[in-house]
This record gives sequence, C-alpha cells and structure tokens, in this order.
Amino acid sequence: MSLNDPQWGNRGNDSGGGKRPNQGPPDLEELWRDLNRRLAGMFGKKTGGGSGGGDRPPVEFNPRFLGGGITLLVALVVLAWLASGFYIVDASQRGLVLQFGRFKESTESGLRWRLPYPIQTHELVNISGVRTLEVGYRGSEKNKVLRESLMLTDDENIINIQFAVQYILKDPVDYLFNNRNPEEAVMQVAETAIRQIVGRNRMDFVLYEGREQIAVNASTLMQEILDRYKTGIMISKVTMQNAQPPEQVQSAFDDAVKAGQDRERQINEGQAYANDVIPKAQGTAARLRQEADGYRQRLIATAEGDASRFRQINTEYAKAPEVTRSRMYLETMQQVYSSASKVMVDAKGQGNLLYLPLDKLMQAAGALVASPDSVGSSAEMPAQIRSGPAVSHDTPPQVVDKPDIRSRDALRSRDREVR
Repeated sequence: MSLNDPQWGNRGNDSGGGKRPNQGPPDLEELWRDLNRRLAGMFGKKTGGGSGGGDRPPVEFNPRFLGGGITLLVALVVLAWLASGFYIVDASQRGLVLQFGRFKESTESGLRWRLPYPIQTHELVNISGVRTLEVGYRGSEKNKVLRESLMLTDDENIINIQFAVQYILKDPVDYLFNNRNPEEAVMQVAETAIRQIVGRNRMDFVLYEGREQIAVNASTLMQEILDRYKTGIMISKVTMQNAQPPEQVQSAFDDAVKAGQDRERQINEGQAYANDVIPKAQGTAARLRQEADGYRQRLIATAEGDASRFRQINTEYAKAPEVTRSRMYLETMQQVYSSASKVMVDAKGQGNLLYLPLDKLMQAAGALVASPDSVGSSAEMPAQIRSGPAVSHDTPPQVVDKPDIRSRDALRSRDREVR
C-alpha cells in the first residue's frame, strides 16, 4: 500500500462522506506542494491549478518562515566550515599548522583538528621516507649529465663521476620554511662537496683505492653545509655509482692503466724471485762457512793428534827401539792386509794344509766385532800370511775386509810360532 493512498491509516469504515479521520499520518506529497506554494507566494508567483482545475490564491509571505530557513542554512554552512578543520596525520608524517601563514604548532600522527581556512591551514610532511637524488646521471648510468659529472682532480686530470645521495628529514619545520627548493639545494650542496674532495686528490686515488673514502668524506661535508644553512635535512648515504675518465681519452687511459699494472706485476715477480733466491744463497753461504770452519777445526785437530801421537811414539821408541819398530811394522801390515785378499798355505810343510777361506772368516769376524769370542778365534789362526794367488783350484771372491780386531799379543804369539 502506498503512502499516498487516502485509505492509509484508517481504522474503520468511512461513514462521513469519505473523509479521512485525523488519526493517520500526513500526506507527504501534500506537504511538499504546500511548501512549494508558500515559496512561490514569497516570490510573488502563482501556483498551477489543482485537481479541480481552478487557481488557488497566493500564499501570504511569512517572515518567520524565511528567517528560520536562513538560520538553518547558515547553521549548515557553519557546521561544514568547522568540519573542514579536521585532518589526518599518518604515522610516517608530521603535521604543521599555520595560522595566517605563520607556523603555529607541530602535530603528531592521528586525527587532528585546527581552525578552518582562512584562519589556519596545515601541511603534511613525510619525515620517514628516504629521498634519493642522482648527480651526474638520470635513471641509468648511461644517461649521463656531463655538466654535473665532469670534475677536475688535483693532478689536473678530468674524470667523470656519477653518484647518488640518499637523505631524510630531521626537522620538518626547517625543511618547509628555510628551503625554497629543497631538492635543488641538496643537488648544489652534493655537487659542491664532491668537487671539493675530488679537487684535493689525485686521479688514481679517486678512481681506485679512494672511492669509499671519498664517499664518506663527501657525506660528512654535505651534512656540515646543510646544517650550516638549517635545511632540516640529514644525509643518509652517498653511493659512488661510477668513476672513469672521459670517453675521448678512455683508450689511452686504459693503456696507461695496463702499463702500470704490468709494472706492478713485474715488480712483484722480481720481489718474489728475490725472496726465493736470497734466502737460499744466504743459507748456502752459511753452510759453506760452517763446512769450512768444520774442515779447519778437523785439520787442526788431526794435526795436533798426529803431533801428539808422534811425540808419544818418539818417547816410547827412545825407551825400547826394537819393540817399537816391531809394533809399528805389525800395525802397518795390519792396515795393508785389511784391504787385500788372503789365503792360508803351508810354506814349509808338504802342502797338506787345507785351504781356509780367510776372507770369509775375516768378514764374519768383522760382523761380530762386539762379540768377545771373535777375538779368541782370531788369535788361534795359523801363523803365516802371504798375499798372492791361491793354491787351491777354486779362487775365492775379492772382498774388502774390515780392520782386523786381533790383539797385539796374538800377533806376537803368531810371529813366534812362525820363527
């Protein structure tokens, strides 16, 4: 059932000629038409015909009605104007309230309210975001900006330097009110600082070993300049993207660099060779000196020993010349026959003495030097010793015998037996 239905809200049957009772709600369309008639009456217009086709008389002007509408309209406008003072500050932002263009206060994150425009305005500044500035290139290292990248070193060489500067805001008030163009200010400060540092260093230092040091020094100098001008900017990092000579002299510079590298390589190789040869030569010289010193000491000791032995022999010879001559003869024969092949034969008898392999016996005796039985067995051997070919049909092999260890008494007894 529609709200415009005349029967809406009736509680019983119509008994009074179809008139609606007063208990039902008002007709909205009728209220809207009545409001239109009143407004048309205020502006002196006539409404259109009704359902019966006749003209209705204009509604009389009511000043109270007009005053009430204006008050409501003004209230709505004032409410909307006051609501325009609300603003939201994110966690990464800082709100700055300006009153008639002058800084008044700084607000933290959250829902904030200020006096509406034109009394107060606000500015939102991002204080946690990292801003990046490229010096000497744009976007890629291939897109060079030579006006910014070409610099002069201390040794009067031109190099092409490209670097990036990252910075954040430490004071939004100084950043907003002390800088007309913050990005341009950082650009000029970065270029000034890097040119000053490059101009104080040589080309090789800038291109190779000093790149990190130059970045650190440039960051420190840039921060000092920005703090001096109270820009509210803090340098986060300076990154050297590329440093090389100009393209026109790149090939010549590469040749010079290769020549320098070859020179360093040859120096290193020579140093390595020297480190290898000099210690060996020093060790050989020390060894030769020690061997010569040992040889000298050995000769001196041998000469002193021979002289001492000769003096002792001379003393003994003065006491008993015959005994001394015999002993010297026997010792000499012992030394001579120690390196010759020997056989035992019976020179005076009928040749019935069996062949004895004296070489083998002497070799076995030499192997048992430490045994006391070897001395006794050697003392019991037959008497005569003669060098020469063996009488036996079998020729014994030549063997180098070790020095005989027989005692002096055994030799003397054997000499007596032969006589």
